Amino acid sequence: MATMDVESVMSLEDGLALARTGDLWLFRGRTLVNKAMHAATNSPVNHVGMAVVVDDLPPMLWHSEIGRSMRDVYSGRHHRGAQLHDLREAVQRWQVRYQQRAFLRQLEPEASEAVLDAALLSIGRLDGVGFPSYARLALRWLGGRDGHLSLRDAARQRERPLTAYCAEVVGATMEEMGILSPGAPRSWYDPGRFWSGDTLPLEPGWSYGAEIEVSS
Repeated sequence: MATMDVESVMSLEDGLALARTGDLWLFRGRTLVNKAMHAATNSPVNHVGMAVVVDDLPPMLWHSEIGRSMRDVYSGRHHRGAQLHDLREAVQRWQVRYQQRAFLRQLEPEASEAVLDAALLSIGRLDGVGFPSYARLALRWLGGRDGHLSLRDAARQRERPLTAYCAEVVGATMEEMGILSPGAPRSWYDPGRFWSGDTLPLEPGWSYGAEIEVSS
């Protein structure tokens, strides 16, 4: 299984101060489900979210999760699936309640207002999309890893899906922001695609730094 070599560590306060739209937040857990995800994707991470920073508002995290205990900033409701959360609250929850290590990869260069607007349009389209069952999640990961794009997947790429896991939500949003090249099936994305040991189909001019661990 792939491992993650992390040389830098920062505090959560520093991570929040640095937060910019498009930054990746990766999480690594130690439960049996987490380890199964690591093995299935040959990756040391099992969850991914994307930072969203709007004017003077506190930084937020755009992702999809099975829980609904945190309020979705976009809808103002508590629900499962694709959600926009307060970044501080979300990271602390994943670190404390879920016992996960958190890592930051920062986007270069800083996203423009037009890129932020594209992110907000994607959030408006996908917010509230449900989270798939673990069985469906595993099947989609295994199907997506072979790189095969079915005609059904191709027809649905730009439609609002019924369900989507974290990496699908982040991948679709980053495509609409112009950071990732379009064309990959939604199921091609898993959390491991977003760590530095894998390769993202970045559009020219964009890059991500190495992982920096964010302490609790």
